[in-house]
Order: sequence, then C-alpha cells, then structure tokens
Amino acid sequence: MEGNNTSARGNLAVMGGLIALGLILGGWILGAQIKQTRLGDRYVSVKGLSERTVKSDLAIWTLGYKEAGDELGALYSKSESNKKTIIDFLTKQGIQESEIETGVIQVTDTQANEWGGANRAPKRYIVQQEITVRTKSVDTVAAASQKTIQLLQSGIVLTNGTNGGMGGGIVYKFTGLNAIKPDMITEATRNARASADRFASDSGSKVGAIRQANQGVFSILWANSGSTNADQPGMDNADTSIMKTVRVVSSLDYYLEN
Repeated sequence: MEGNNTSARGNLAVMGGLIALGLILGGWILGAQIKQTRLGDRYVSVKGLSERTVKSDLAIWTLGYKEAGDELGALYSKSESNKKTIIDFLTKQGIQESEIETGVIQVTDTQANEWGGANRAPKRYIVQQEITVRTKSVDTVAAASQKTIQLLQSGIVLTNGTNGGMGGGIVYKFTGLNAIKPDMITEATRNARASADRFASDSGSKVGAIRQANQGVFSILWANSGSTNADQPGMDNADTSIMKTVRVVSSLDYYLEN
C-alpha cells in the first residue's frame, strides 16, 4: 500500500511540473505576441512625389465647317470646294495628306418639322463636314493653327473647337507614359523613404520594412500647373497644352524599429 501511495504522489508531482511548465511557456508566448503586436503598431505613413515635364507626341486637330442654303446641289458643291481649300491649306503648312481624314457630310433639313411655323430657319438646308488631322508633328500643327485666318479670308469659318474659337479643336496627347512609369515609381518610392527616414530620426527610431504601399494614380496636367490647380476648374486641361507635367504620388507605410 505504501508503495502505491508513493507512486501516486510521484505521478502527481510530474503532472504538476508539466502544468507549471505549460503555464510558463504559454505566458512567454503570449508576452511575445503582445510585444510583436505593439511593435507592429508602430509605423509611419508617408507620400512620395515624382514629376516629369514631357512634350506631347500626338496632335489631333478637328476642323469643322458648314454652309446653309435652299439649293442642296449648290450647297454640296460649295462644301466640296471648302474641303479642297482646307486640305490645300493644311498641306501647304507641312501636314501630309496621309495624316488628313475627311468625315462624312451631314445634311440637316431645317424644314423637316412641319410644325416649325414662324420659327423656321431662314435657310432650308445645312451641310456640314469635319476634317481631322492626326499627326506626330505637333509643332507643325501648332504653327498651322495660328494661320487659320487664311481660311477666313477664303470665306470659310471653322465652326468647332475645344475653346469655341476659330481654328478648330486641337488636342495634344502624350503617348509615352508606359516608358517613364517604372522610373517615376522608383523615384516616388525613394522620396517617400527619405521622408520616413527623417521622421524616424526625429523620433529616435529607424525605418523597417514596408507595411503597406499604394503606387498612386498617374496624372497628366499642363506644364507648370502646380499642385493647387485642383481647386481651379479647367486649369488642369492638359489636352490643350503641348508641354505637360506627368505626376504620381505614392503612399507608403513603413514599420518603425527601435
């Protein structure tokens, strides 16, 4: 009987030791997790800016014109004469014929609505057409657009333009964004890291690994548009500017280490 009691006490002691060891290990693991969680909460959020000034490499110039009258045949002949005059003007300015596209003629019968009454237009037919120039010679288009007074002197008034003025609507595009994206992202990330380093130095810490990163959206604005033009409607209309500013702002979170 005494031997059995001794054996039972020994088993209880072993179990107690195992339980105590388990509690110690559990407490250590929990403490380590809490410490890691606290360290994980220490991070800094920064932004990195990268900008490039670029030149447009594509110009799209739309020149519209129209004539009004009561004789459809005569209007068609006048429209064809206007088209030839405009194309001749463009080629003389250095634009290639392969870069000129002619749109479909549109005819509007202003008296098609029999209830027009006293509000009828003075001329029955309106014939209108568009000619579009699509070229990489942006400087040639810019120079030609300053000479459209020659078309006015020939009796042709250009009717459509992005700014509502004579000369038609010119849109300048930059198509080389993909080529400069990688370097700009690298620069934005480097600038963000520099900001994080300054913050960490001031707080007695050092920058660790990236916690979270957002590449940011690339924006193409007119050159020297500044960072406050978002509050000025129309000031960031890059389509009307040959020179443009490409901008990206990346947002990154860095862990802070002691």
